[in-house]
Amino acid sequence: MTMTDTAAHASIGAAARELHLPTIRAEATRLAEIAVRERQSYLCFLAEALAAEVDERASRRRSRRITEARFPRLKRLADFDTNAAPTIQPAQLATLASGAYLDAGEPVVLLGDSGTGKSHLLISLGLAACEQGKRVRYVTTAKLVNELTEAADERTLSRVVGRYGRLDLLLLDELGYVQIDPRGAELLFQIITEREERASIGIATNLPFSEWGTVFPDPRLVAAIVDRVTFNAHILETGTQSYRLRTSKTTTRRKQAS
Repeated sequence: MTMTDTAAHASIGAAARELHLPTIRAEATRLAEIAVRERQSYLCFLAEALAAEVDERASRRRSRRITEARFPRLKRLADFDTNAAPTIQPAQLATLASGAYLDAGEPVVLLGDSGTGKSHLLISLGLAACEQGKRVRYVTTAKLVNELTEAADERTLSRVVGRYGRLDLLLLDELGYVQIDPRGAELLFQIITEREERASIGIATNLPFSEWGTVFPDPRLVAAIVDRVTFNAHILETGTQSYRLRTSKTTTRRKQAS
Protein backbone atom coordinates (compact mmCIF):
# COMPACT_ATOMS: atom_id res chain seq x y z
CA MET A 1 0.00 0.00 0.00
CA THR A 2 1.38 3.41 -1.01
CA MET A 3 1.84 5.87 1.84
CA THR A 4 0.25 9.29 1.39
CA ASP A 5 2.33 12.46 1.78
CA THR A 6 0.41 13.28 4.95
CA ALA A 7 1.17 9.89 6.44
CA ALA A 8 4.79 10.10 5.31
CA HIS A 9 5.17 13.50 6.94
CA ALA A 10 3.72 12.15 10.20
CA SER A 11 5.97 9.10 10.07
CA ILE A 12 9.08 11.22 9.45
CA GLY A 13 8.11 13.48 12.31
CA ALA A 14 7.66 10.60 14.71
CA ALA A 15 10.90 8.87 13.66
CA ALA A 16 12.90 12.11 13.75
CA ARG A 17 11.57 12.87 17.20
CA GLU A 18 12.51 9.38 18.41
CA LEU A 19 16.00 9.70 16.89
CA HIS A 20 16.46 13.30 18.08
CA LEU A 21 16.72 14.79 14.58
CA PRO A 22 14.82 18.10 14.94
CA THR A 23 16.20 19.67 11.76
CA ILE A 24 15.10 16.76 9.58
CA ARG A 25 11.69 16.88 11.23
CA ALA A 26 11.39 20.59 10.45
CA GLU A 27 13.01 20.60 7.01
CA ALA A 28 11.94 17.28 5.45
CA THR A 29 8.98 18.69 3.52
CA ARG A 30 10.91 21.67 2.16
CA LEU A 31 13.89 19.52 1.16
CA ALA A 32 11.56 17.01 -0.50
CA GLU A 33 9.97 19.78 -2.57
CA ILE A 34 13.42 20.93 -3.69
CA ALA A 35 14.37 17.35 -4.54
CA VAL A 36 11.28 16.93 -6.73
CA ARG A 37 11.84 20.28 -8.43
CA GLU A 38 15.51 19.58 -9.13
CA ARG A 39 14.90 15.91 -9.93
CA GLN A 40 17.31 14.70 -7.29
CA SER A 41 17.79 11.00 -6.61
CA TYR A 42 16.64 9.47 -3.35
CA LEU A 43 20.27 9.29 -2.23
CA CYS A 44 20.81 13.00 -2.95
CA PHE A 45 17.69 13.89 -0.97
CA LEU A 46 18.87 11.78 1.96
CA ALA A 47 22.33 13.36 1.80
CA GLU A 48 20.82 16.86 1.82
CA ALA A 49 18.59 16.05 4.77
CA LEU A 50 21.43 14.59 6.80
CA ALA A 51 23.74 17.50 5.90
CA ALA A 52 21.11 19.96 7.13
CA GLU A 53 20.94 18.12 10.45
CA VAL A 54 24.73 18.06 10.80
CA ASP A 55 25.04 21.77 9.95
CA GLU A 56 22.36 22.74 12.45
CA ARG A 57 23.97 20.66 15.19
CA ALA A 58 27.34 22.28 14.49
CA SER A 59 25.70 25.70 14.68
CA ARG A 60 24.05 24.89 18.00
CA ARG A 61 27.32 23.52 19.34
CA ARG A 62 29.15 26.71 18.36
CA SER A 63 26.48 28.83 20.03
CA ARG A 64 26.68 26.71 23.16
CA ARG A 65 30.47 26.98 23.26
CA ILE A 66 30.27 30.77 22.94
CA THR A 67 27.72 30.99 25.76
CA GLU A 68 29.81 28.73 28.00
CA ALA A 69 32.93 30.84 27.36
CA ARG A 70 31.33 33.81 29.17
CA PHE A 71 32.81 36.51 26.98
CA PRO A 72 32.03 40.03 28.25
CA ARG A 73 31.39 41.02 24.62
CA LEU A 74 31.97 39.47 21.21
CA LYS A 75 34.97 40.52 19.14
CA ARG A 76 36.24 38.96 15.92
CA LEU A 77 39.74 38.81 14.50
CA ALA A 78 38.40 40.06 11.16
CA ASP A 79 37.29 43.27 12.89
CA PHE A 80 40.72 43.99 14.36
CA ASP A 81 42.32 46.87 12.48
CA THR A 82 45.99 46.00 12.07
CA ASN A 83 46.57 49.47 10.58
CA ALA A 84 45.75 50.89 14.02
CA ALA A 85 48.10 48.38 15.69
CA PRO A 86 51.30 48.35 13.61
CA THR A 87 53.11 45.98 15.99
CA ILE A 88 50.61 43.19 15.20
CA GLN A 89 51.31 41.25 12.01
CA PRO A 90 48.29 40.01 10.01
CA ALA A 91 50.17 36.80 9.18
CA GLN A 92 50.59 36.07 12.89
CA LEU A 93 46.88 36.56 13.49
CA ALA A 94 46.05 34.31 10.54
CA THR A 95 48.29 31.60 11.98
CA LEU A 96 46.57 31.81 15.35
CA ALA A 97 43.11 31.90 13.77
CA SER A 98 43.82 28.51 12.18
CA GLY A 99 43.84 27.01 15.68
CA ALA A 100 47.01 24.94 15.26
CA TYR A 101 48.36 26.34 18.53
CA LEU A 102 45.39 24.78 20.33
CA ASP A 103 46.19 21.32 19.04
CA ALA A 104 49.78 21.79 20.21
CA GLY A 105 48.74 23.20 23.61
CA GLU A 106 50.80 26.34 23.06
CA PRO A 107 50.29 29.53 25.12
CA VAL A 108 49.49 32.97 23.72
CA VAL A 109 50.60 36.08 25.58
CA LEU A 110 49.42 39.59 24.71
CA LEU A 111 51.62 42.35 26.11
CA GLY A 112 50.77 46.03 25.96
CA ASP A 113 49.48 49.10 27.70
CA SER A 114 45.82 49.63 28.55
CA GLY A 115 43.64 50.32 25.51
CA THR A 116 46.02 48.79 22.96
CA GLY A 117 43.69 45.99 21.83
CA LYS A 118 44.75 43.12 24.09
CA SER A 119 41.24 42.18 25.24
CA HIS A 120 39.90 42.49 21.69
CA LEU A 121 42.49 39.99 20.46
CA LEU A 122 42.05 37.70 23.46
CA ILE A 123 38.29 37.51 23.00
CA SER A 124 38.68 37.15 19.23
CA LEU A 125 40.98 34.17 19.61
CA GLY A 126 38.52 32.63 22.05
CA LEU A 127 35.60 33.19 19.71
CA ALA A 128 37.52 31.64 16.82
CA ALA A 129 38.26 28.61 19.01
CA CYS A 130 34.57 28.30 19.96
CA GLU A 131 33.61 28.32 16.29
CA GLN A 132 36.03 25.44 15.78
CA GLY A 133 34.18 23.49 18.46
CA LYS A 134 36.72 24.05 21.25
CA ARG A 135 35.86 24.44 24.93
CA VAL A 136 36.82 27.96 25.99
CA ARG A 137 36.51 30.07 29.13
CA TYR A 138 37.23 33.78 29.48
CA VAL A 139 37.87 35.17 32.95
CA THR A 140 39.78 38.06 34.47
CA THR A 141 42.76 37.03 36.55
CA ALA A 142 41.35 38.60 39.71
CA LYS A 143 38.02 36.81 39.29
CA LEU A 144 39.69 33.45 38.74
CA VAL A 145 41.85 33.88 41.84
CA ASN A 146 38.76 34.74 43.88
CA GLU A 147 36.95 31.69 42.51
CA LEU A 148 39.88 29.43 43.39
CA THR A 149 40.17 30.88 46.88
CA GLU A 150 36.47 30.30 47.55
CA ALA A 151 36.76 26.76 46.20
CA ALA A 152 39.71 26.08 48.49
CA ASP A 153 37.75 27.38 51.49
CA GLU A 154 34.80 25.18 50.53
CA ARG A 155 37.04 22.14 49.86
CA THR A 156 35.99 21.92 46.21
CA LEU A 157 39.33 23.07 44.76
CA SER A 158 40.20 19.81 43.02
CA ARG A 159 36.89 19.85 41.16
CA VAL A 160 37.35 23.48 40.05
CA VAL A 161 40.96 22.88 38.97
CA GLY A 162 39.82 19.83 37.05
CA ARG A 163 37.08 21.81 35.30
CA TYR A 164 39.55 24.45 34.17
CA GLY A 165 41.99 21.74 33.19
CA ARG A 166 39.51 20.22 30.75
CA LEU A 167 39.18 23.41 28.73
CA ASP A 168 40.83 23.57 25.32
CA LEU A 169 41.59 27.26 25.86
CA LEU A 170 41.64 29.29 29.06
CA LEU A 171 41.72 33.06 28.56
CA LEU A 172 43.11 35.13 31.44
CA ASP A 173 42.55 38.85 31.01
CA GLU A 174 43.85 41.84 32.99
CA LEU A 175 46.86 40.17 34.56
CA GLY A 176 48.81 42.95 36.25
CA TYR A 177 45.99 45.25 37.24
CA VAL A 178 45.53 43.73 40.70
CA GLN A 179 48.22 42.41 43.03
CA ILE A 180 47.69 38.78 44.03
CA ASP A 181 48.40 37.56 47.55
CA PRO A 182 50.66 34.53 48.13
CA ARG A 183 47.80 32.08 48.55
CA GLY A 184 46.02 33.29 45.41
CA ALA A 185 49.26 33.14 43.44
CA GLU A 186 49.82 29.51 44.46
CA LEU A 187 46.27 28.60 43.47
CA LEU A 188 46.65 30.27 40.09
CA PHE A 189 49.91 28.41 39.62
CA GLN A 190 48.00 25.16 40.04
CA ILE A 191 45.75 26.07 37.13
CA ILE A 192 48.70 27.00 34.93
CA THR A 193 50.58 23.82 35.83
CA GLU A 194 47.48 21.70 35.16
CA ARG A 195 47.50 22.97 31.57
CA GLU A 196 51.25 23.00 30.92
CA GLU A 197 52.18 21.68 27.44
CA ARG A 198 48.78 20.00 27.25
CA ALA A 199 46.14 22.69 26.76
CA SER A 200 46.48 26.30 25.66
CA ILE A 201 46.24 29.36 27.84
CA GLY A 202 45.87 32.93 26.59
CA ILE A 203 47.00 35.80 28.79
CA ALA A 204 46.55 39.54 28.33
CA THR A 205 48.75 41.71 30.53
CA ASN A 206 49.84 45.32 30.77
CA LEU A 207 53.18 44.35 32.31
CA PRO A 208 56.40 43.07 30.71
CA PHE A 209 57.57 39.76 32.15
CA SER A 210 60.28 41.55 34.11
CA GLU A 211 57.58 43.32 36.16
CA TRP A 212 55.41 40.30 36.99
CA GLY A 213 57.06 40.33 40.40
CA THR A 214 54.84 43.30 41.25
CA VAL A 215 51.82 41.00 40.89
CA PHE A 216 53.13 37.76 42.39
CA PRO A 217 54.98 38.20 45.70
CA ASP A 218 57.23 35.10 45.58
CA PRO A 219 60.20 35.50 43.15
CA ARG A 220 60.51 31.73 42.68
CA LEU A 221 56.81 31.45 41.86
CA VAL A 222 57.09 34.34 39.39
CA ALA A 223 59.95 32.59 37.61
CA ALA A 224 57.99 29.33 37.45
CA ILE A 225 54.86 31.02 36.08
CA VAL A 226 56.77 33.00 33.46
CA ASP A 227 58.65 29.86 32.43
CA ARG A 228 55.41 27.96 31.87
CA VAL A 229 53.47 30.66 30.00
CA THR A 230 56.36 31.54 27.68
CA PHE A 231 57.51 28.03 26.70
CA ASN A 232 56.64 27.61 22.99
CA ALA A 233 54.42 30.68 23.37
CA HIS A 234 53.08 33.03 20.72
CA ILE A 235 53.90 36.48 22.11
CA LEU A 236 52.15 39.51 20.63
CA GLU A 237 53.12 43.00 21.70
CA THR A 238 50.31 45.51 21.22
CA GLY A 239 52.52 48.45 22.12
CA THR A 240 51.86 51.62 24.09
CA GLN A 241 49.60 53.72 21.88
CA SER A 242 45.85 53.41 22.31
CA TYR A 243 44.29 51.08 19.75
CA ARG A 244 40.89 52.68 20.33
CA LEU A 245 42.27 56.15 19.62
CA ARG A 246 44.10 54.97 16.50
CA THR A 247 40.98 53.15 15.28
CA SER A 248 38.86 56.28 15.76
CA LYS A 249 41.37 58.36 13.82
CA THR A 250 41.56 55.79 11.02
CA THR A 251 37.77 55.64 10.77
CA THR A 252 37.55 59.46 10.66
CA ARG A 253 40.14 59.65 7.86
CA ARG A 254 38.27 57.03 5.81
CA LYS A 255 35.00 58.91 6.19
CA GLN A 256 36.67 62.16 5.16
CA ALA A 257 38.28 60.49 2.15
CA SER A 258 34.96 59.08 0.99
